[in-house]
Amino acid sequence: MNKVVISGSGLFTPPHGIANAELVDSYNAYVDIFNSENAGLIAQGHLAPLSYSSSEFIEKASGIKHRYVMVKEGILDPEVMMPLIPERSADSLSMQAEMGVAAARMALDEAKLEAGQIDLVIVACAYTQRAYPAVAIEIQQALGTRGFAYDMLVACSSATFAMVSAMNAIESGTAARVLVINPEICSAQVNYRDRDSHFIFGDVATAVVLEQEALTRSPQAFRILGSRCFTDYSGNIRSNFGFLNRCDPANAHNGDKLFHQQGRKVFKELLPLIYQHLERQLGDAGLEPQDFKRLWLHQANINMNQFVVKKLLGDALAPLQAPVVLDEYANTASAGSVIAFHKYKHGFVAGDLGLLCSFGAGYSIGSLILQKC
Repeated sequence: MNKVVISGSGLFTPPHGIANAELVDSYNAYVDIFNSENAGLIAQGHLAPLSYSSSEFIEKASGIKHRYVMVKEGILDPEVMMPLIPERSADSLSMQAEMGVAAARMALDEAKLEAGQIDLVIVACAYTQRAYPAVAIEIQQALGTRGFAYDMLVACSSATFAMVSAMNAIESGTAARVLVINPEICSAQVNYRDRDSHFIFGDVATAVVLEQEALTRSPQAFRILGSRCFTDYSGNIRSNFGFLNRCDPANAHNGDKLFHQQGRKVFKELLPLIYQHLERQLGDAGLEPQDFKRLWLHQANINMNQFVVKKLLGDALAPLQAPVVLDEYANTASAGSVIAFHKYKHGFVAGDLGLLCSFGAGYSIGSLILQKC
């Protein structure tokens, strides 16, 4: 069986940033408009008034301070509150492909490879901007890779699940080198009129190269020692937007079709599953949490991450042992743990261990045990 390494990673950061204070000002202006326009119904008790948001609330609830977006126009306008992303012609590179290509080229450079040496491209993310043709095939053409390409969606675990699929393809001989790309345009699915979620997501693209260990020339390579994927159906984190919605005209302005979640239920139900998942994986590998130099965890919520880390390592946590990037990038769905890996994978020597783990809607959990070559 072919041993597999991650030999390169890339990160594309969008050009526009939005701080919490900007979002709060926009949301609170919308609250004033809503409460004013519905003052009669509110006074009669038929409608509840909306409450203000605040930067303090956002940071305490999530740990998020900032996010990047591909298009800022419209998001902060209380009359619009969505990114006004212009349509591109069919013969132009799509926005998602543009992001993915940028991240992929960085990963290829680090892996010391040319695009023509890649056999398979997997685009894995929470949302693709169209059903078909696959964004992965578009990127395949734009980069000039050989072989084949496909898209896959597993919400926040898309990146880790795609890495496992790539690893399986390499181990079986279907491909020698694979690009896994995570172009996340999450800002388009945010309900900026919802106090509990208007701050959660940002946009980004990440990429990793996986290849046969015998072929790698990268000094940054990490060997994959083990992987584990898990799913358990839950509707507590949902995004209901899809092509079937157009069949019901009532859905045109239905906020229910955008991202929404039942946060308390997610916290209560998903966290035990994460800990049990990792406990079994490490037990099967004969490892202890303390054996890992770094934990590159999913970047959804600081409180969730702190719970997982404390369950694994207790209070004895070394600086940067579980790095956080969501304060700057916000929740970037499947890309979050890959951002953490890309920015905090340095300083390892041969034999050092790291754990890459994602978790989210589905429920889904994906994790890989990595060792510096």
